[in-house]
Amino acid sequence: MKNIKIGLIVAILTFITVAFTTKTDGYKVGDKIEDFKLKNIDDKMVTLSDYKKAKGFIIIFTCNMCPYSVANEDRIIALDAKYKSKGYPVIAINPNDPEVSKGDGFDDMKVRAKEKGFTFPYLFDAKQTVFPKFGASKTPHVYIVSKATMKVEYIGAIDNSSKNPDAVTEKYVENALDALLAGKKVEKTETRAIGCSIKVAN
Repeated sequence: MKNIKIGLIVAILTFITVAFTTKTDGYKVGDKIEDFKLKNIDDKMVTLSDYKKAKGFIIIFTCNMCPYSVANEDRIIALDAKYKSKGYPVIAINPNDPEVSKGDGFDDMKVRAKEKGFTFPYLFDAKQTVFPKFGASKTPHVYIVSKATMKVEYIGAIDNSSKNPDAVTEKYVENALDALLAGKKVEKTETRAIGCSIKVAN
């Protein structure tokens, strides 16, 4: 009888732990990612395999409406300008459900990209199937991936100032890319992404 009670208590505790523990699924540094196919703002489908000459990718989950994403738009444009010619283009992905986040619809993305002069693809994760694979939870959330191995080299924030570009003292993404381009090890492979939560339907 005592063993049955103990077993029952363990079962209940296990259920509670599973039910209320936040999932941490998604790619980790060193993991190999799967390619994906999403629609760009030019209405064409884009995959990573389309980039034949790329050495890797700066994949950034971002959106129109999050103030943190807006504060980082110029920095994202600057990253593409600096590193695309070196083999690391920016691939921006909007993961938000536009029914939950008004202003994050596909047509809104086209308008915002034109207003800001985006020089990179701005893809729509319409079915919200890509961002969970990455484990992205914020906008913006950055993943640097090497193309040769399709492995994640860095996950986190663009730099150490989520909103004010004048307060930046450490450029995480640039430091990681410079190391990769020099054939060196990335020293800081993960930082905490600060931004708005990704909006999903209830």
